[in-house]
Amino acid sequence: MDFSYVSHLSCPKCHQTYHSDQPHHLCTCGSPLLVDYHLDDLRNVLQPKDLSERENSLWRYHELLPVKKKENIVTLGEGMTPLLPMPKLGQDMSISCLLMKDEGLNPTGSFKARGAAVGISKAKELGIQEIAMPTNGNAGAAWSLYAARAGIKATIVMPKDAPTITQTECAVSGAHLSLIDGLISDAGKIVGEEIKKHDLYDASTLKEPYRIEGKKMMGIEIAEQMGWKVPDVILYPTGGGVGLIGIYKALKELQSLGWIDDKLPRLVAVQATGCAPIVEAWKKGKSESCFWSDASTVAFGINVPKALGDFLVLEAIYQTDGCAIAIDDETLLSELQKIAQLEGAFVCPEGAASFAAARLLRENGWIKENDVVVVLNTGAGIKYFDTVRNVLFITK
Repeated sequence: MDFSYVSHLSCPKCHQTYHSDQPHHLCTCGSPLLVDYHLDDLRNVLQPKDLSERENSLWRYHELLPVKKKENIVTLGEGMTPLLPMPKLGQDMSISCLLMKDEGLNPTGSFKARGAAVGISKAKELGIQEIAMPTNGNAGAAWSLYAARAGIKATIVMPKDAPTITQTECAVSGAHLSLIDGLISDAGKIVGEEIKKHDLYDASTLKEPYRIEGKKMMGIEIAEQMGWKVPDVILYPTGGGVGLIGIYKALKELQSLGWIDDKLPRLVAVQATGCAPIVEAWKKGKSESCFWSDASTVAFGINVPKALGDFLVLEAIYQTDGCAIAIDDETLLSELQKIAQLEGAFVCPEGAASFAAARLLRENGWIKENDVVVVLNTGAGIKYFDTVRNVLFITK
């Protein structure tokens, strides 16, 4: 059996195709590229039962990942995070089946380890020597550490207000870290200049095609953990939106393989009221968002004023009859405390925003009492210790 069934890269806008054995970034039309697979061939040789004896990491689904040779895999054991029942919180929200996909248990403490593992593995396979990227924290930390494991150099540009632990993860890995007074959009401009100047491999969100492939495994894992069924609703904290795009892509691939039925979960993009470009675009029925000026939220990971793949996020929402919703900082921090007190789970602010969104959507009837609801907690709360302590006035 082939290790990977990768076919080619394709543009979701103009449908131009590219070879996956060569480095590529954006399409000539400016759109992110997506990875396609030989799903018709794979359907005939792989069934869900074949996975039962495989390792408990995202590489158990290696046929649906873009790395062609096993020796190029760079791993720290990422993926197959638990899908935890949240019965007390669910009762408090009047949701009979509330589940949390806890990404904080990944290496580096967040879901970003998934994209870094696959992105760095493919970069290694392509012979890349040095990557560069802007980050709000967790992505830079993950890519720095996985790059170190692969023997690849990393240049990371990060807002100085990013969580201290993520800055430390970059620095301790040996990455070249620059802290700036600004937002991730400002960091992106600096990275763009460095890439042109030094001919570096651009690992910015969706400017390489492979980060999304690691993130999509959240969707496949949820389906497997639920016995190859899908929930009614999946809520996802959305900044760059790669995770939501990836989950939608994964579910469509599973449909093509015949592993799940035709009904998809309603996907919910959760943002902060201080930075909600996707929400505003969805409310107006638009296919793309506008740049959000003066973006600010304690949920630092979703403080993204303009996502390159916004049109793909919105497509995923529209195609699944989902929605987009914004949560204010006070509400998400209150929810963070409630989750810890009721369930003993210290979630990240972005995850708390998604739980708060589930609560509001249940209150207004969009989520029904008997819906099966999965909330993504994208990182460990302890990575945001300073942020949470300072805002909640917790003394040492």
